[in-house]
Amino acid sequence: MKAPSIRLGDLSVGFIDSLAAAVRSHGQDPLPLLEQYGLDPARLAEAGARLSIPRYMRLGHAAIQLTGDPALGLRMGQFGRLGQAGLAGVTAAQAPNVREAARTLIRFEPLYGSNYRGQSRFDEDADGAWLRFYSISPYNAYNRFVVDSILAGWLTQLSILAGCTVLARRLEIEFEAPDYAADYSHLSDTPVIFGAAGNQLRLDQHSLALRNPDHCPSTWRHLLQLCEKELEQRTRTRSLRERITQLLGPLLNGGREPDLEEVAARLKLPTWTLRRKLADEGTGFRDLLNDTRRDLAMTYIRDTELAFGEIAYLLGFASAEAFQRAFKRWSGQTPGEFRRGQRQMG
Repeated sequence: MKAPSIRLGDLSVGFIDSLAAAVRSHGQDPLPLLEQYGLDPARLAEAGARLSIPRYMRLGHAAIQLTGDPALGLRMGQFGRLGQAGLAGVTAAQAPNVREAARTLIRFEPLYGSNYRGQSRFDEDADGAWLRFYSISPYNAYNRFVVDSILAGWLTQLSILAGCTVLARRLEIEFEAPDYAADYSHLSDTPVIFGAAGNQLRLDQHSLALRNPDHCPSTWRHLLQLCEKELEQRTRTRSLRERITQLLGPLLNGGREPDLEEVAARLKLPTWTLRRKLADEGTGFRDLLNDTRRDLAMTYIRDTELAFGEIAYLLGFASAEAFQRAFKRWSGQTPGEFRRGQRQMG
């Protein structure tokens, strides 16, 4: 049975620039490795080109093996530049201050990267703001570098904008302390918290207020308008089915599943209206939930190294056994048989 085309997410090939620079900083040539993954100079120069998250994770893992540097993600962050985030990054580079640059990078994240299971957030309060990055867990050698590169990259990008070093007042990492934990010390002026509830960094009001000497108000406003138009265009054409599927990914969680009422509230629709609209499209909420779980399960098995128990947890199954039974019902195969078959085909 062929795996569905659902994607765990993707990101701009602009992020490959910092990976290549990090590899070169170790005295290695990144070009042969990039070409193995179909990332030749022509592909990297394509307007709007994207790379799937699973492929990016495999590429990063291969780069870590090539350089022998498990902290390669942190080094990648040091080579981060706003332009690598495409139109959103160029717009952020024209922001009046660090606050608006950070807000812009996160608000327009869908223009340069998408994660089916969640997205980044900028949460401000009276004392400062949290920049929160969502990553697919559980963590292993294939995805820790993604968290490292994003959080370190944010600080590098904002420091370049302000013309001075911007440090996190607090840095929290979702995975447990790795062997290279000491390498995070240059990112924060307080000890890093590992095994936290999420991946996030804290900026105080002083850092947020740092001004951008290259800010041009008219250019800034024009670029913001372009970002808003592109973001609206990306979301305008989604059907109700697509909108619900997009919501279900982040809502699925360990041992629980979302219900119709929860999704209706997210869509700002009465429950009965949502049920009727789905019936008009010839489907129902339970059908969409099962389809989403099936497609995600097949994608996780095909495109990641996650154990089946971990996949069961991510998809909200009460147990690994319940997941195994559901997968056999969906595909006629056990998860192990499906993974072996996909690897042989690939």
